[in-house]
Amino acid sequence: MTFSLVRAAGFFGFWLILTGLSLADLAVGILAALVAMRASLVLLPPGQWRPRPLLLLRMALRFLIQSVLAGLDVAWRALDPRLTMEPGFIVFQPRSPPGPARNAFCAITSLLPGTLPCEEDANGDLLIHCLVVSPDVAPQLASEEALFLQALGGRPDHG
Repeated sequence: MTFSLVRAAGFFGFWLILTGLSLADLAVGILAALVAMRASLVLLPPGQWRPRPLLLLRMALRFLIQSVLAGLDVAWRALDPRLTMEPGFIVFQPRSPPGPARNAFCAITSLLPGTLPCEEDANGDLLIHCLVVSPDVAPQLASEEALFLQALGGRPDHG
């Protein structure tokens, strides 16, 4: 019950951010938050994850810094003919099983310049396209995935 109220409050807060505080729209916002909460409980039942806010914040800050640095690196490589791009694919073995956590990790990874998850093979490994293929890409992805799973508060072997 408490988890449901937290979700409803989060959706209502999001509603307020989008629309502002207006007494005329308050009832619609509450109704929208309750409908969103119900849908979220059906799509992602509680108990699987226990998000850790401080780690989520750390991950968000790290993501922002990495995005800027990777974007600068890609731009630098595109504009400086002495620097080469060595595009190609790597195979990454994720710790998380197929499902929402892996999908979210792939979505985050696709937002970083220079990496793009393309497909999953029959073994469950991810094929990642990189602008610069190097031996340190897979360990860096593993580190990012570990931080991501810690921030979600779930165990990778249990979805």
